[in-house]
Amino acid sequence: MTTPVSRPDDAGRVPSSAGTDRSRRPDDAGRVPSSANPASALTQGARRSIPLQEITLPHECPRPVRMYVLGRAPYFQGMDEEALDRVDARMHARTYAPDQRIYHAGDPADALYVVAEGRVKLSQSTPEGTETVTDILVPGELFGAMGALGEPYFQQSASALVGTCALRIGQGDFRTVLAEEPGVALRVLDDVSARLTRAQSDIGQTSGSVPQRVATALLRLADKLGDDRGRDGVLLEVPLSRVDLAGLARSTPESVSRVMSRWKKEGVVDSGRRWTALLDVPRLRQEAEGMRE
Repeated sequence: MTTPVSRPDDAGRVPSSAGTDRSRRPDDAGRVPSSANPASALTQGARRSIPLQEITLPHECPRPVRMYVLGRAPYFQGMDEEALDRVDARMHARTYAPDQRIYHAGDPADALYVVAEGRVKLSQSTPEGTETVTDILVPGELFGAMGALGEPYFQQSASALVGTCALRIGQGDFRTVLAEEPGVALRVLDDVSARLTRAQSDIGQTSGSVPQRVATALLRLADKLGDDRGRDGVLLEVPLSRVDLAGLARSTPESVSRVMSRWKKEGVVDSGRRWTALLDVPRLRQEAEGMRE
């Protein structure tokens, strides 16, 4: 599981990790209990709440942020600053408000994107017209498609889950990067192969039970964006609705709600409007592996 890494400010400084007082969490109204003892708040009937830290929608992605996330993006890892500068010069920063669409499934595929700040939701529509979530992306992750990479149309829709800044590179500029940086071209080939492998592995995802699939989806999110808080479990700071989780688990919102409600009663998970906490990760691993009835 990954712990979020501090990102650089506008001056290029990466702040040191400030200790979080986990004993004083705000309630649903955003109030912090006066007592530093969490037990006293719980005994008074206060519901534990771990609100999402809001991401301010920037006017642009500053250069330190762009360079930081490009260096983390799979295609550009290991490149020196001069090479990253050349890639950055061909990128265009775009900002999106929460729920704003970045592109629609079926649109001509003409660009790749890198998440710089925020979260991006990928989704697709069922034959009945219901939109289901297929993935949630975090800073440093690539998304999009290009005809040059064998995808003439976007297979999924992409939208901002929260205020988001993304870096976009068009097909022509990307071809230039491939010609200038052979290492990037090799990583692209590896990525195309990995996508095919993932697509094959996802085919059988609906064969397990609903609890198996829900646990697997939650653990995947924990690996990607989880904040390990020790005895308090793993925090997913993302607004994840039952419909979203159902899409990730290849199930229905009703089935997912029943599973999550049972797990909340058993102390396996907890959740609020804009966060989900995995309180018993070993139990979820057992569920994902089908070791529990």
